[in-house]
Amino acid sequence: MKQAVLGFLLFFTVTGRLLAGMEEQPLRSGPMVCYVDMREAMIWAQTLYAARVRVEYWDSTDTKRRWMTNSVETEAKSAFTAKLIADNVQPGHTYFYELVINNRRQPRSFPTFFRTPKQWKWRENPPDFQVAVGSCVYINEPEFDRPGKGYGGDYSIFTKIYEQKPDIMLWLGDNTYLREADWNSRTGIFARYTHTRNLPEMQPLLGSTANYALWDDHDFGPNDSDRGFWNKQTTLEAFKLFWGNPSFGVDGRQGITTTFEYGDAQFFLLDNRTFRSPNKRKTGERRILGKEQIEWLIDNLASSTATFKIVAIGCQVLNPVAKYENYATYPEELNELLTAIEREKIDGVLFLSGDRHHTELTKVPRAGTYPLYDLTSSPLTSGTHADNGEPNTARVPGTLVNERNFSVLRFMGSGAERAMVITDYSFNGKELWKHTIKASELQQEPMKK
Repeated sequence: MKQAVLGFLLFFTVTGRLLAGMEEQPLRSGPMVCYVDMREAMIWAQTLYAARVRVEYWDSTDTKRRWMTNSVETEAKSAFTAKLIADNVQPGHTYFYELVINNRRQPRSFPTFFRTPKQWKWRENPPDFQVAVGSCVYINEPEFDRPGKGYGGDYSIFTKIYEQKPDIMLWLGDNTYLREADWNSRTGIFARYTHTRNLPEMQPLLGSTANYALWDDHDFGPNDSDRGFWNKQTTLEAFKLFWGNPSFGVDGRQGITTTFEYGDAQFFLLDNRTFRSPNKRKTGERRILGKEQIEWLIDNLASSTATFKIVAIGCQVLNPVAKYENYATYPEELNELLTAIEREKIDGVLFLSGDRHHTELTKVPRAGTYPLYDLTSSPLTSGTHADNGEPNTARVPGTLVNERNFSVLRFMGSGAERAMVITDYSFNGKELWKHTIKASELQQEPMKK
């Protein structure tokens, strides 16, 4: 009897401590700033268990007046994630915010804030701003990784990105690496997304920078996966739960395609997996984006008034080497895309890509018009793959990087001097190379001064 009582007391004590701990720390990861527009912003968070979540926010110039977002009850079926809308914001302001879970404020060890874009058109020159970009985020978990040395590392790279104070972080695919234990079950997929997002070094960057993302094969499914992947609806569900893009898919179709504007740049985030025909198919049309998505892209590029029209896609677009999963391995659709851009006389187009585990800037001259550029930025924390002498004859000399790295795009200047300055940094923040692309270099006709 005495042993039974002691056992009960021990169980009660341990359980009570666990519950108390849960009450003290219900937050698993985040908060993360998602899309930010002139009159609305989204904040994301993930809790450890079912909880009531909201955000309180205030203008940096008026700390006495506070607003609240909608309140969300997190649930297991949605991986305990919450998306919270701040809809009392104005253009060109900075807002600080606090996460509140079960009516308790959740202090963080870093500042949490977001900045809304300026309303500058017809009023002043476009503002200067900067966008950090990168791809391939592998976070080790030994019990599910291949034997041997961990494939991921140098997680402090996220601190170095944070120190650059970007307005936007654009994740260019392979933002998490599904393992063979993950991709065949909803449990495994949600666990992998959760494990990656929980990385401590990532949290300050998430909490104060607008984060947008597209995917590639590893956050879509198995290596080199395509439209035939049987569980793609579940990985799409996970992507939607863990990222807060302004939209997902083209004209109501499934997928992750979206667009957003910031300053005088418009970004088009493309889906290179949902409609992709298998690399090894011998018959049928060879497609990566599909006709509907290309038509959507050309429509929007043609109507865009942005100085810089930046097309982001998981795979390299302009590298002429038909190897691995470069667009050159699907030449018919690539030609269709590039021909449409040329025929429509669309100014200001540049490409961003990831995937390759090395970084390089590719430049392709075109007869009678401006050259096209493709910045490939990879990897952030996954292993590096040397190009092994790959004959990318269009590579800009001095831009090849075979180490973990990230890039920052700085949009600055006005009129004919408006430019996008690309700077590439190593994982420890060392500048590796810099290249300037003037807006005037991306025009059919000379720009007005």
